[in-house]
Amino acid sequence: MASQLEQFTIKPIAPMEIGGVDVSFTNSSLWMMISAGVVSAFLIAGSQRRALVPGRLQSALEYLYNVVGAMVRDNVGSSGRPYFPFIFALFMFILFGNLIGLIPGAFTFTSHLAVTFAISAFIFVGVTIIGIVKHGLHFFSLFFPHGAPLVSAPLLIPIEIISYFSRPISLSVRLFANMTVGHVLLKVIGGGVIALGSFFIVPGVIPFAFLIAITGLELMIAVIQAYVFAILTCVYLNDALHLH
Repeated sequence: MASQLEQFTIKPIAPMEIGGVDVSFTNSSLWMMISAGVVSAFLIAGSQRRALVPGRLQSALEYLYNVVGAMVRDNVGSSGRPYFPFIFALFMFILFGNLIGLIPGAFTFTSHLAVTFAISAFIFVGVTIIGIVKHGLHFFSLFFPHGAPLVSAPLLIPIEIISYFSRPISLSVRLFANMTVGHVLLKVIGGGVIALGSFFIVPGVIPFAFLIAITGLELMIAVIQAYVFAILTCVYLNDALHLH
């Protein structure tokens, strides 16, 4: 039986090297492109007709649009409207990446820390730049809570700085860990179904039932993690815009 971790192996499809740096096109890159392509196709197909009585695709698209719209409105306010396209694209990309990764034979790029950290670091740098551009040096007041006694500054400021700079780490690890653990669990239980089913039909039914239940749970986690990633991005954006 193949290792449970083999499904996470990054394999080069088109090996390339520039200046001694490996920039190969890998299976991870391929499935990121597939995910982006599926999202694009879904958006085009769902918004093409724009019927008064929406069909299934249009209804699904409108529902997701409203969910992200409410997320931005509730967590950032009206000042978050210019950033809605980015939040929506981020949510859709991670959501479809998580869901497509559950298809047998597919590759889950969100189960790689390098990918989730790159996205998180981009958000962290972007949000920080937005905050500095909007508030100037006053942005750094974010590291000292309003109303706190001045004598507590030597203690609070280092804590706030550490907390702030740990955001991309916590954001990326949360998504990476949830997707990795779920896929390993599916692989282990799936292996149990094959092993027991090869010798005993009835005992093989038990892990198969667990496999169905875990798959349903993983579908839920895939959606929840995309939502959590997007909503935390909104929270960080709100902090940069309003210095809360």
